[in-house]
Amino acid sequence: MPKHLLSIADLSRREISELIAEAIELKHKGPSSLLAGKTLALMFEKPSLRTRVSFEMAMRQLGGDAIYLSPAEVGLGKRESIPDVARVLSRYVNAIAARTFSQDTLEVMAKYASIPVVNALSDLEHPCQALADLLTICEKKGPLKGVTLAYIGDGNNVANSLLLAAALTGVNSRIASPEGYAIQDRIRLLAEGYARESGAKIIYTVDPQMAAQGADVLYTDVWTSMGQEAEAAERRRVFAGYRIDSKLLSQAKKDVILMHPLPAHRGEEVADGILDSPQSAVFDQAENRLHIQKVLLARLLG
Repeated sequence: MPKHLLSIADLSRREISELIAEAIELKHKGPSSLLAGKTLALMFEKPSLRTRVSFEMAMRQLGGDAIYLSPAEVGLGKRESIPDVARVLSRYVNAIAARTFSQDTLEVMAKYASIPVVNALSDLEHPCQALADLLTICEKKGPLKGVTLAYIGDGNNVANSLLLAAALTGVNSRIASPEGYAIQDRIRLLAEGYARESGAKIIYTVDPQMAAQGADVLYTDVWTSMGQEAEAAERRRVFAGYRIDSKLLSQAKKDVILMHPLPAHRGEEVADGILDSPQSAVFDQAENRLHIQKVLLARLLG
């Protein structure tokens, strides 16, 4: 394992496979004392439900502790410089999970911290979500190599990590986004390099119907992420044809699963009722954040 997890690109295909296998095993075991005496600092610039609770419970179930630090308490980069915060926390706790607006904040924190730093979400990536997604797909579909995943929507941080994770593990990706909202070139180039090694196929399109055709997994996310609220009306107009509904589901395989990292804007990116349909795996996906993060923390700290 690397010292820090700031990007899916910090992991190898083998490391991802081992994390998933260990998470499946650990999922069926009770609490342990593996991280007794260890403490994780949760430093969040954005609000959270799944990320905060899953990290806190992961530490608790492994016998450790977690401390939540709100934006007002720390004032990261405003009240106190990022390097100073990183160096001080390195004297108090054993690891930092940071949920930040900027990826640069994480990079600086990792540079000055003498303890592991985990990306709990940034504007560029959401690696813990992508690992939980692969765990969910593996549970539902078996071996990852050759599975076809269709991502419908904004080329955002979730899409970036998901594409990289899929390319590393041999999952075929079809990314359907409107013009101007596609995954950025540097992520695409990195993913294409991984795909050449793993044998994964990647298709980019503006046509959600084409992306969904024969897919094993349909994946979407909110059209307007935190910090983009001023763009909400324009994004609803642009993404109107990218809603996952029964018609789009019918283009995929009969045993397709629907995935969404949550929170969802029901009736917007996903039609009413779809998240509660038999095809939906979104709540298994949410639960798996806990299990993959337990293994991740155990590897970084254990």
